[in-house]
Amino acid sequence: MRPSDFIEEQDTPAADAALLPRRPRLRRGMYILPSLFTSVNIAAGYYAITESMQGSISEPWHFNRAALAIGFAIPFDAIDGRVARMTKTTSDFGKELDSLADVITFGVAPSLLAYTWGFRELPMTMDLVLRQKLIDLGVFVCFLFLICGASRLARFNISVNPQPRNPGRAGRKYFVGMPIPAAAGVVAAVVHFAGGDPVNHAWQAAGWMGLVGLTGFLMVSSWRFWSGKEINLADRRPFRAIVLVGMFVALVALFSQWVLLVCAFVYLFSGIFARLAYSWSSGHGSSHPPQSPGGATS
Repeated sequence: MRPSDFIEEQDTPAADAALLPRRPRLRRGMYILPSLFTSVNIAAGYYAITESMQGSISEPWHFNRAALAIGFAIPFDAIDGRVARMTKTTSDFGKELDSLADVITFGVAPSLLAYTWGFRELPMTMDLVLRQKLIDLGVFVCFLFLICGASRLARFNISVNPQPRNPGRAGRKYFVGMPIPAAAGVVAAVVHFAGGDPVNHAWQAAGWMGLVGLTGFLMVSSWRFWSGKEINLADRRPFRAIVLVGMFVALVALFSQWVLLVCAFVYLFSGIFARLAYSWSSGHGSSHPPQSPGGATS
């Protein structure tokens, strides 16, 4: 056998594969783990829907349970994506499942809760014509909330490096538009703050309608919202993060109604204030170099 024949015989795909370093195989359970968090998200949304349908003036705790279920789903929505990235188990299936879960838990569930809590239980003793008009407008505004949330998710799925109208500082990560979990959190925080007691005055229904409509608009806007992406869960020195998280959990456990409401409204108005500050600075001639926001989120 000639040397050239020996070289050609060894130069095969099998031989090349044998020379390549073997990659460690991930266990199938690692791929299931992110989907389990997403499944909990869907379960919380389904539970919130069933509780919203059962709520009434005589049984307001159903509304409160629905609000708590939506709030319970928010950290699971944040965890599933990070778990997938940390375990290197991201997949197209997981992304699509997460988007569908967000539509259910943070779109359908809060829009239904916003209607049943804010409009359906208006008292029959008030002017019936006014009551019916408020209910009709409430249905429309809550539907707009759902459409805006679904549009927010669709825009995120097709966006490549979206640019906000009011760029942030270099090195900071921002969302383009209010994330749908945060918008759902606003609805849930208000309902929980009221203890589930539904709206029973016309002026309250009108204010609730304005808040739900504003939240829907912020989702489809191109305004800047803080993403929290600079928080590193894999930090070798997580002591500070553990202390802060522990303090926040303790405050939520002791004063959940006030803490959750303040957090929801601070985040909501942060985007509005950022937009107003950018408009004011632009009107006074100051310029900002374009920054990369680092993408949007669901």
